[in-house]
Amino acid sequence: MIFNAFLIAFRQIYRNFLRSFLTMLGVIIGIASVVSMVNFGKATTLNITQSIASLGSNLLIVYPSRVLDSRGVSVGKLLFSQKEVQLLQTRMASQINSITPTSNAPILAQYEGKNISTNIMGVGSEYLKTTNSLIDQGRDFVPEDNKACIIGASIKKKLYPQSNPLGSHLKIGNVICEVVGLLQEKGQGAMGQDQDDVILVPLKTFRTQINSNASLHYIRRILISLKDGVSSIEAQSQIIQILKDARSLKQEDSTPFDVMDTKEILKTINSTTQMMTIFISAIAGISLLVGGIGIMNMMLVSVTERTREIGIRIAIGATAFEVLLQFLIESVVLSVLGGVIGVICSIGLTYALSYYFNMPFIFELWVVGYALVFSIFVGVLFGYLPAKRASKLRPIDALRYE
Repeated sequence: MIFNAFLIAFRQIYRNFLRSFLTMLGVIIGIASVVSMVNFGKATTLNITQSIASLGSNLLIVYPSRVLDSRGVSVGKLLFSQKEVQLLQTRMASQINSITPTSNAPILAQYEGKNISTNIMGVGSEYLKTTNSLIDQGRDFVPEDNKACIIGASIKKKLYPQSNPLGSHLKIGNVICEVVGLLQEKGQGAMGQDQDDVILVPLKTFRTQINSNASLHYIRRILISLKDGVSSIEAQSQIIQILKDARSLKQEDSTPFDVMDTKEILKTINSTTQMMTIFISAIAGISLLVGGIGIMNMMLVSVTERTREIGIRIAIGATAFEVLLQFLIESVVLSVLGGVIGVICSIGLTYALSYYFNMPFIFELWVVGYALVFSIFVGVLFGYLPAKRASKLRPIDALRYE
């Protein structure tokens, strides 16, 4: 009986193919949207996680904030000094894995007639270790380096598309430096920036030759990698206290610097991404509701069109349950077919989104399973009323129906 019910259901869909397809369209769009958004949301979360992880594990970033005077007017930002970096390194030696000061500026880089605008960064000796960066070719800086630089993968692609940059002399601003290393590619950052579009130089070179600064306070960021097991919250409090002591600030004075914890950033971004995925999926789920109403409408029309057929079936011995099951199966078949087509469409849509936004392609089967189960639920929910109506028809009334 069940097998015959499915055969009849597919025959009815085939006979009214265009109407059936238009009825399934809401389910197709709903399933494709929900599955794509959930998988793309997971890809986004993974991409952000990898980007944050590429900065280094248990990393704290200390940066200056705006200072306000007694009238509440901003008086600018006071950068850090090398003395403050050394003070942090000394007083937190048991907690710190590595520490590096950095300073950066936009700059024009030139090589053999090609020139690009990029970002140059002056870094300390432990920069690569602190930020979990790796050298793909060449070497790290040595203390003797004066006019040496390490370039990112994007710089290599733009200025050295067909050649090896190692040993070449690159003009950055008004300074000629020797390329001694090529960084391993990191890709897009959590905020969409190109992490490989950078040129590294020793901090002393940056200060004296790239961005000359007579002030002792020339360091824009202090990157601190904590040892495993060290509480980042306690470390942040200690960093603030050490820097306040260095600047002779009282406990009640406002703090002219902030400490950013990459782990907290990751938690916040992941939470936001998940909420956005749920929100977008909920909006896409409205299409499933519309699709379900479309299925109910079609099944009600089908019951009306097949009233005489129903009367004949009941007259020759079909029970009310068999008639209800027949129309319920037709509704479920419509919904499931829409769900299957929607899943197929979602594969292409997920791939297109991942390719366009340069994200990893993720397609989890459990999402497909949930989507198909939900499409069955939609078929049963919205097909029950028409099926119940068909099963309640009196044979004599059905046979007289014109």
